[in-house]
Amino acid sequence: MPLLGVNIDHVATIRQQRREFDPDPVKAALICQEAGADSIVAHLREDRRHINDKDIVSLKKALQIRFNMEMSIAPDVVQLACKIVPDQVTLVPERRQELTTEGGLDVVGGFKKLKPVCTRLRDKGIAVSLFVDAQKAQVDAAKSLGVSIIELHTGSYAEAKTRKALFFQLKTLTHIAQYAHSLGIEVNAGHGLKYHNTSAVAAIPAMNELNIGHSIISYAVFVGLKRAVTEMRAISRLKSSTRTG
Repeated sequence: MPLLGVNIDHVATIRQQRREFDPDPVKAALICQEAGADSIVAHLREDRRHINDKDIVSLKKALQIRFNMEMSIAPDVVQLACKIVPDQVTLVPERRQELTTEGGLDVVGGFKKLKPVCTRLRDKGIAVSLFVDAQKAQVDAAKSLGVSIIELHTGSYAEAKTRKALFFQLKTLTHIAQYAHSLGIEVNAGHGLKYHNTSAVAAIPAMNELNIGHSIISYAVFVGLKRAVTEMRAISRLKSSTRTG
């Protein structure tokens, strides 16, 4: 059964609307930890639009579960990661204009730039994951880089408009997850997963962890963060009837 990583970026998004001190994403992370989350995810963007450097330092000190720092390969962000040494980093593509991450990292095209960054992070004892689209070429490039973890971008699955498109995307995720697993790569997934569409991805046999943020924080507005995490954790552990072969 997949683990659940909770992304707390949007707690910081609310805080940054007033540039004040609340709601505190570290406090939110501790509530998620208490509710049974297996890891906490926080994306330190180059523009620091939500999570900031102080948050990253505080999360590293406060958490007793795995801390997964999402980041680009911007030099100042890499330097901070090497300084605080989170349990894991997930390298993602980043554009200043985007509202949220729009797709997977182009590992094939960015191989030469990614290689020294991955080596530097691994030398610090940090597990390195790459956020990629469900494509065999990207998995092969990740394997060539020597990374042990990938996170499959589930945006196309989450945005599918028809049942046929949904099953096609789910089948693609399943096959790529199984392929990566056969290469000895740990497979995670995330982006756009919500309470109504998570169980099918959780049911993929090779799936190790689901990283979910926006839907949990949105639901927490109405029911509280602890309940929102608890319910998503239960969904991620349910066997889905929507399996693909």
